[in-house]
Formats: sequence, structure tokens, C-alpha cells
Amino acid sequence: MNQIKPKVALSADVLSCMAGMPQGVQPKVAKFVTQFQADPTRSGIHYEKIRDARDKRMRSVRIDQAYRGIVLVPEKGDVYILLWIDKHDDAYAWARRHKVGIHAETGTLQVFVPDTEPVEANGKAPETAGRPGAFDGLRDRELMRLGVPEEQLSLVRGVHDELELDAIEDRLPQEAYEGLFLYMAGTPYEEIINEREQVAAVDVNDFSAALQRLSTQSRFYVAEDEVELQRMLNAPLDQWRVFLHPSQRKLATGTKNGPVRVLGGAGTGKTVVAMHRARWLLENDPQARILFTTFTHNLAIDIQENLRSICSPELMRRVEVVNLDQWVSNYLRRKNYDFRIEYQADNACWKQALDLAPGELGLPDAFYREEWERVVQPQNIETLEAYKQASRAGRGTRLSRRDRIAIWPVFAEYRNLLTANGLREVEDA
Repeated sequence: MNQIKPKVALSADVLSCMAGMPQGVQPKVAKFVTQFQADPTRSGIHYEKIRDARDKRMRSVRIDQAYRGIVLVPEKGDVYILLWIDKHDDAYAWARRHKVGIHAETGTLQVFVPDTEPVEANGKAPETAGRPGAFDGLRDRELMRLGVPEEQLSLVRGVHDELELDAIEDRLPQEAYEGLFLYMAGTPYEEIINEREQVAAVDVNDFSAALQRLSTQSRFYVAEDEVELQRMLNAPLDQWRVFLHPSQRKLATGTKNGPVRVLGGAGTGKTVVAMHRARWLLENDPQARILFTTFTHNLAIDIQENLRSICSPELMRRVEVVNLDQWVSNYLRRKNYDFRIEYQADNACWKQALDLAPGELGLPDAFYREEWERVVQPQNIETLEAYKQASRAGRGTRLSRRDRIAIWPVFAEYRNLLTANGLREVEDA
């Protein structure tokens, strides 16, 4: 009978460990990870028990003379997990402190420190007598639904403010810290729960099922084959290339019912989602061709290079990354458009046209630019008669019929100068 190949997962912490290692050690680690992924049961991988490890399933493996890896070896089943890599003593210290488990409520594979030692904020024991706990309004079951392991309930109950929550962040699973932080910041409890992946009955011993959940995939990675693993290891060790937040992965994968708009402030990962979405579309439709546009040239270059680190050369042949202005210029050139695009608002033609602005009206230069962009261009006004009848709703400054006649020469001259110089603004083009 054919033996089932074991499943191998890598923790996100492994990439963090590799990023901080000397350059001479990183190739050795990459070689070990490749061999481990190919067959974690091979004779060349010597598992050693860690006598006083917090989790008795943890084993150490030799990377080289100085470095050790920490692996979770299953008591039953076929899932092996590489959790941590560090210098010998530091790796063993990590194993003695941490525990691995599948959360009974969320089904997420978690790594955490089940300590109940006093919380310290900024290195000082806080004054807690008489202070209400930050999570007194939640029952234990509700805290667990946020992702808090049962072994950490007393630890979380001892939190009174944001400083104390931040002080235990490195002990908590990521999903637990995130849920607690959102609750403390004022997000309604039910809203936090409803935004998360809904899980039915959880088998706390089924690591294979846990690895299929989005919440687990934000911290653990299963390479499909050696080629995919090598592409990951050879790329810059940025976490986003491999590990997505569950909300990001939900947006980046799956069939959508029409267009999707993703909103978020700076640094929330919109570009990351877009890149992974492009890869998913290419992988799931062999006929798909993707146009990936940005507003800046430099960002387009960065995205092109980042896509190469998560997409195979075959997929890259079916995606075009180009900033929007360049795409428009290329398109117009293919259509034999006679004009070049002028992207600067305060260009030489505009400055010359402003010389015709009537001084007696006392209108600032900015008024003319706004009038051009919010009235003349959107309504495609090309004659004085059209401008006389144009809607100026929302402009604020009132213009009489005589005022419109007085300022129209500025816009007419600007159009003439653009045409004479073979130019068009983007909106007009």
C-alpha cells in the first residue's frame, strides 16, 4: 500500500527567525526546511526530546552546530509543524515556555504561553487594587470565543488597561490579542465575532483540519510542493508574501459576485490583497489576463517585483503591471491619438492663459483651476454659449452672466494653447 505523505507546516515565526540570522546560517536553514518539507520522517532528521518542554510533543532538530529547530511531532496523525529556529539554548528556552493547541471555540491552531504570572506594564508591577478589569463585562466563554485559550483566562482577567494588554501581547495567540484589542478600543463584541470565520464542531486533535482554516493560515503555511517552497524561501523574507490576515485572505480568494471595492487607511494591506487576488485569479483561470494598475510609476515597479516573488514565470506572462497614466498613454498611442498627455495642472500653457483673467473680479488663481476642473471639463464645455448655460451647482462663488463672459477667455485660451502644443489634459483625453 502507498504510504500517505506527512503534511508539513511552517510557522510565520520561522521567517522572522530566518530574517534575524547571520547570512551564513540562512542557506543552512533553507536547506533543512526543504528537506523537512520533502519528508519529515527521513533518517537524516534526528528528533530529540526536550526534557522539560511545556508541550511534550515538541522536539528539537539540528540545523548546524549552533542552531536548532523546534518541531511539533504528532502523537497521532501525519502533521509536522516547524515552530521556531534559534541558537541552541535560546531554542530550548522557547520550547520550555510555549505550548501548541487547537482552540476549542475558534478551531485555530495557536502557539501561546500559558503563564499566569503578574502582568507588568513598562517593566513595573501595576497598582491593581480596586481597579475594574478591562474584560469584566465578558464571561469566560465569550473571552474564549475571542480566541483566548482556557489556560490564559486568568492572565486576561488581570488586564486593566491598554498598557497591560500590550505587555502580554507576546504571550497571547494573535487572534486573541486582536480580539481583545478591538473590544478594548470600543468595537462591539458581536461585531468582532461576526467578522470572523464561523466554525462548526471543533476536533482539538485534528491538526490537518485546523490548517485549512483562514485564521490558522494567517500564522502557518503549508507548501504544496518544493518549487513553491523554494520560491518562498528565495524571496525577501516579508511576512505578507506568505501569511495573510483572515480578512485579507477572504478578499483575495474565491469567486466574487461582480466588482469589489476594498477600503482602508494607509498600511492596512490593500495592495497586498490586490497582489494575492491577482495571483488567485491567474491560478484559477488558465485563460485569465490581468491588468494591475496604480497611480504612480514607482509603485508599479515595486508591485511587478513583488508579484514575481509570489507568482511563477508562467503566471507573470499573463499579468501586466503599469501605472494608470502610462497605460492611458500607451492606449492612445495604439489608437493613433494625435496629442501627448499633460499631467501637470500648473503647466506653462495654464500660466499663460491666466494672464487673461480679469483683475476687476478679484478672483484668485485657484478659483479658475477649480472652475476648469469642476465645471468646464466635466461638462465638456468648448464654447462661450455652452459655458453661459452650464450648471455650477456646488461651486459656492456666484457668477453673473457678465462674469462668465469676462472669465471665459481664460479657458478658451488654455484650450487653444494646449492644441497648438499638441497637448491634452488627462480628463479631456
